[in-house]
Amino acid sequence: MGRWDAWHGTEWPAGSTSGRGYHASVLLVVDVGNTNLTLGLVVDGALTGSRRVTTPGAPTADELEVLLAGLLELEGRRIGEVEAIALASVVPAVSEALETITDRRAIPLLAASAATVPIPVRLERPAEVGADRLVNALAVQRLYGTPAIVVDFGTATTFDVVAQDGAYLGGAIAPGLELGLEALAQHTARLPRIDLRMPERAIGTDTESAMRSGAINGYIGLTRELLDRLRAELASDEGGEPSLVRTVATGGLASQPWVRQIPGIDAVDPELTLKGLAILHQESAWRPSASAVGMGGTSRDDAGAGSRGGR
Repeated sequence: MGRWDAWHGTEWPAGSTSGRGYHASVLLVVDVGNTNLTLGLVVDGALTGSRRVTTPGAPTADELEVLLAGLLELEGRRIGEVEAIALASVVPAVSEALETITDRRAIPLLAASAATVPIPVRLERPAEVGADRLVNALAVQRLYGTPAIVVDFGTATTFDVVAQDGAYLGGAIAPGLELGLEALAQHTARLPRIDLRMPERAIGTDTESAMRSGAINGYIGLTRELLDRLRAELASDEGGEPSLVRTVATGGLASQPWVRQIPGIDAVDPELTLKGLAILHQESAWRPSASAVGMGGTSRDDAGAGSRGGR
């Protein structure tokens, strides 16, 4: 029997390295998106807590360290206890500030990229894929099985398609729900900002209920239609049935009740990216040589600073 960790209280998948232990007993996993920075603490292999804040625009290393220290303090931890960091970032300014912090504190940093995430990337330009999308693909394969689609409800809503063998195949990108509502509020004179609760009826009887119906019901329809098409194409390419494609929702809006009402969503896992970063760090720690293993046709030596530091 494998070790039981905080992945929904379930056992690590067969073939994982979890039973061998982590390289770091206190691992900080950090997901930096355009809207939110989310971090989690992995202690002795278990994700023990997570925190979410607005992503800082262009922080200095000192400003970012103060932010991280404050979030860790909420979990009863100090930054000096962190033995390694795994990062997925789409914001270069934050990545650079975090690199400065890890350099001066001598904390090993593993940055997710097409060169460090251990899955094939079947695209012409693997380096263009967001780090969080690759980490999600890794996590869904290890935790839920493949073929699969990950729907990440963030600033943009991304649909990431993973083949039966775990390869990342691509997907779709749509404007995020909150981004669309913000645009409505900013570019119209009388349309208000609204909350995202599920509307009681499709026919709105005032401005707010009409907006809520259009936003929520419209977004459910968008997600359902894209999932239907992606499942059909993936099943056709893989020679299987669309019903066998697992679909997992994640991201900042994944905890909204209406997400569970979208037809075809098999699981909702708001912390999928953090779990994927923990898996990435764990599996990287047990490879014989980081530079000896190429991912998606690119070696880690080619990728530059995918994995840095060490104590």
